[in-house]
Amino acid sequence: MRLLHTSDWHLGRSFHRENLIDAQAAFVDHLVETVRSERIDVVAVAGDLYDRALPPVEAVRLFGEALRRIRDTGARAVLISGNHDSMVRLSYATDLIDASGIHLRSSLEAVGEPVVIGDEHGPVAFYGIPYLEPAIAGPHWRLQGRGHPAVLGHAMDLVRADLAGRPPGTRSVVLSHAFVSGGEPSDSERDISVGGASHVPLSVFEGVDYTALGHLHGRQTMAETVRYSGSPLAYSFSEEHQVKGCWILDIGPSGVSAAEFAPAPVPRPVARISGRIDDLLTDERWEPYTGHWLQVTLTDPLRPAFPMDRLRERFPHTLVLDFAPDDRPPADDRSWARRIADRSEPELVLDFVDWARGAPATDEERGLVDAAFQDIRLGEVAR
Repeated sequence: MRLLHTSDWHLGRSFHRENLIDAQAAFVDHLVETVRSERIDVVAVAGDLYDRALPPVEAVRLFGEALRRIRDTGARAVLISGNHDSMVRLSYATDLIDASGIHLRSSLEAVGEPVVIGDEHGPVAFYGIPYLEPAIAGPHWRLQGRGHPAVLGHAMDLVRADLAGRPPGTRSVVLSHAFVSGGEPSDSERDISVGGASHVPLSVFEGVDYTALGHLHGRQTMAETVRYSGSPLAYSFSEEHQVKGCWILDIGPSGVSAAEFAPAPVPRPVARISGRIDDLLTDERWEPYTGHWLQVTLTDPLRPAFPMDRLRERFPHTLVLDFAPDDRPPADDRSWARRIADRSEPELVLDFVDWARGAPATDEERGLVDAAFQDIRLGEVAR
């Protein structure tokens, strides 16, 4: 059996207000072509199908199209909900959808009940464990323990109990959306620590042949049989060096016999660059970045005028602008109360102007600030 492991599609997500639906549609094209060319039998999608519980119409349309096209290749698909998805909405009509070969697993009641798909070596049991919110899953199962380790540990106990009752030689694949200890996060995953400890030990997945993980956006091999596929696109600038794609695995009579990573197309690279604005606008070494989505950090001693407009003349896809002067004075470690003890209100406003712009206020601006506070005092006296 050939398995394709993907996750964290986040359909409907934007990137610093840039609509990504076309890039996500291009990934779906790539995915379907990979399923066809690699003769994939089962596509496993480990959660965060959408970017939010109520996705936009165009994301729902793309999701439906992706499922139809996967089905048309002759492959089956097993999918779970992630922490960005609505567990209830994705579990709607799953018993009817199952008949098409598309298996959505998004309920607590179905944990431990596998989708069984056979090949020439016998059955493979696919166990879908959706993202488990401890505050919901714990009371549902009447667990004494708290946090993600408790609820995911119980879910895996249900999986192992079911697997133990199946015919000898039954192979097993678990889909899970979780943060495994030792995994490397990026800036684009939503924190799942609310409700208890967020990390789960790798050992929780013992006893199955392969675990297809979702949640972390960079591909990672936690163990030979426990992997993150990562997201198909970069969703933060912290992912600038990550190679996106999916895992393709061969499952033989004794479990996983081979694994390779298939890179996905990059619609537009992301990068972080820094320097003084004149250097960034003139030096040839920055030319390769003119087509990137960029986070730019300016290191000029004084904040330049109209920096975003100027940068976008050379780098039209600049999305984020930061300012970090390279000759900034040492940080003042005094308490806030001590720093303002001898400063008047107008002086505090002028201090802010100096900090925000990187240059002191002009005489005209000082006059405006003084006049504004004078008006405030006169108004207080009149009352």
